[in-house]
Amino acid sequence: MTATPDSSPSPTPALPIVPAGAVAIDVVEVKHGAFGVSGSGDTSGFGGLVDPRVMPGPSLPPYGDGFDELAEELTLCLAARGLPMDSTVEKVVVDRGEITYFVAREHIAAFLLALRDEPGLRFELSSGVSGVHYPGDAGRELHAVYHLLSITHNRRIRVEVTCPDADPHIPSTVSVYPTHDWHERETYDFFGIVFDGHPALTRIEMPDDWVGHPQRKDYPLGGIPVEYKGATTPPPDQRRSYN
Repeated sequence: MTATPDSSPSPTPALPIVPAGAVAIDVVEVKHGAFGVSGSGDTSGFGGLVDPRVMPGPSLPPYGDGFDELAEELTLCLAARGLPMDSTVEKVVVDRGEITYFVAREHIAAFLLALRDEPGLRFELSSGVSGVHYPGDAGRELHAVYHLLSITHNRRIRVEVTCPDADPHIPSTVSVYPTHDWHERETYDFFGIVFDGHPALTRIEMPDDWVGHPQRKDYPLGGIPVEYKGATTPPPDQRRSYN
């Protein structure tokens, strides 16, 4: 974090400087201040804080950690199936001992099928489909994350697909991993990602007539009734928690 003398948010956030030739980082959001208060209402002295929320940028081979053999096998497999790497995979990220393939959403079903069926890959087990919401990641606000395990080769891989909030559609992968039936329904219920081709895409946790998707970060936070002279505690994002 970096502090500025002025308590009001800076119109141009101070982001990390990327040297020439380095791989760019992904800034998905920039937070201002410490308590969500702007202008003269922030008396904490921390109103000038600028906090970029940064995601790891793309990794370049060799990846290390035993990922290069996997990457080579996957590249050959995709080419044999008519799925060129440059049009199927948007980027590869190696971070915290995991390798993540960001896949174009129109190719996700074919990509997972290759991971499952190729003898040199054999990712037989999917741990499920998870949703993530980054409101500040313009054009990529909604993410679907797939965690796969190869029991045959004792490997793990993460696959991530993004879609814009204005067009929250990703092809269903139930035909590849049947257990995604329930996981895609849960992700749809909580995040609003529509999995096209799902056999029965309905809510799984919330009532059928529920409005909105509760795990999105722009979903309103509820307040807490307080039985003291009729007072109530406002939602967390509306409190001045420093007073």
